Amino acid sequence: MKKLAATTLLLTGLAAGTHAADPVVYTTNPVPAVEAVQAVIKEKTGLATGIITGGSGVLLRRIEAEKVAPQGDVFWSSSANTMGAFKEVLEPYASPELAAMPADLRVPDDYFQPANVHVVTVMVNTDQLNGSAAPTDWKDLADPAWKGRIILPDPANSSTGYTIVWGLSKLLDEATYKALVGNLVASSSSSAVPKGVAMGEYAVGLTFETNSYSYVDGGQSEISIVYPTSGTFTTPEFAALVKGAPAGEDAKKVIDALLSKEAQIELLKVAFRRPSRTDVKVSDYVKLPELSTIKVFKIDEEEAARSRDAFLAEWEALPKAGASK
Repeated sequence: MKKLAATTLLLTGLAAGTHAADPVVYTTNPVPAVEAVQAVIKEKTGLATGIITGGSGVLLRRIEAEKVAPQGDVFWSSSANTMGAFKEVLEPYASPELAAMPADLRVPDDYFQPANVHVVTVMVNTDQLNGSAAPTDWKDLADPAWKGRIILPDPANSSTGYTIVWGLSKLLDEATYKALVGNLVASSSSSAVPKGVAMGEYAVGLTFETNSYSYVDGGQSEISIVYPTSGTFTTPEFAALVKGAPAGEDAKKVIDALLSKEAQIELLKVAFRRPSRTDVKVSDYVKLPELSTIKVFKIDEEEAARSRDAFLAEWEALPKAGASK
């Protein structure tokens, strides 16, 4: 808890210490990622940036609440299936950096810009298996033996969680999906998922690759990353201009710098974020498999965004193993 409090003070301090005219970024990203991008923005534009952190749902609802008098300039980052519900408070922007992005990562009218690509993984603490075989596929986690031993982010407040459960609902048959959900513990904090697995509180965490790999890279040999055999889900994570951004053109400069090759390389090296650009080779910088070697089950991000409210209502009604703060 002390470490978390210090992180909060550090980031709010950054926001409070900047000049009123400096761009303010609302971000879901961890401290290393934020600091890496801040340095690139400063080097490329000369701009300092204020930082306000929180979960994607919380921050987007804050932007929505502030729409009459916006207080922030850039939101970074979340999935299209979450951001699509907030388009009215975001402003389209065709950044010149989009020329380096695959066409299928761009959204209609460029309401938001692809900042990186996430892969959903199963994070396993092998010290906590207690005689169970390590899972290799999603259906393994539907076994009652895993009840209460799997943690994931609450999809109502986390785009990570929403991407995972939406994808599972499409990939699995209904009975297997409901059985798996019944084993889950939902956490109100996305960061609590990998931490909980790394500390041995849970045997398994459903989270993005960037979160899993940070512990492997940090030397925790008991942590393994599973890419499910029947397929997993990828999702671009996006940044966006806030409509009516107080910083005006400087807000666009922040987006451009965030999407730059320099920023995406730093994010890959420091925070293990797969680039959205086509001119960065992942294996040149980290020991992650190339995306072409991972079996991917395609999900419809636009359908996920349209169906968000109804799907979350169904999710809330499903029995689960519990909830974690």
